[in-house]
Amino acid sequence: MSADEILDVVDEHDQIIGQLPRGEVYTRGLRHRCVFIQARDAEGRIFVHRRTATKLVFPSLYDMFVGGVVGAGETYDAAALREAEEELGVSGLPKPDFLFKFLYDDGAGNSWWSAVYEVRCALPVQPQTEEVAWHAFVTEDELRTRLPEWEWVPDGLAAYERLVAHRAG
Repeated sequence: MSADEILDVVDEHDQIIGQLPRGEVYTRGLRHRCVFIQARDAEGRIFVHRRTATKLVFPSLYDMFVGGVVGAGETYDAAALREAEEELGVSGLPKPDFLFKFLYDDGAGNSWWSAVYEVRCALPVQPQTEEVAWHAFVTEDELRTRLPEWEWVPDGLAAYERLVAHRAG
């Protein structure tokens, strides 16, 4: 997605209040919509990757989700399937299962409504080279070991912490 792509700008209640190009939304720190999809392989391992250095947001950091922004007029569900297939480099994924939604706000001008999903990907992945610099499927234990060792995208880490709480509760 380019900086010219149009996004829905939303309020604190996730209601659309306007539409602007992605680059302007990012520059002005306007609230928009994103999807986070935890992808697991046939063995239940979690897809983990390091973002490319050319990403507009959080370049070169690690993430335990695939996902991205929801385009103007696009539903969260449609964006989740599109983003999962794009980033994993597959087609024919099952519809990701919606888990919950939360408002991410880092207090420094980054704020977006975040819909969290999960999907099982039994297909061989071929991640987009412009999005993913490195990837692997890891167990839950391996992921927990890496949490303090690697620099993670902050919104993905927030989503992961909420996902762990969601599954525990």
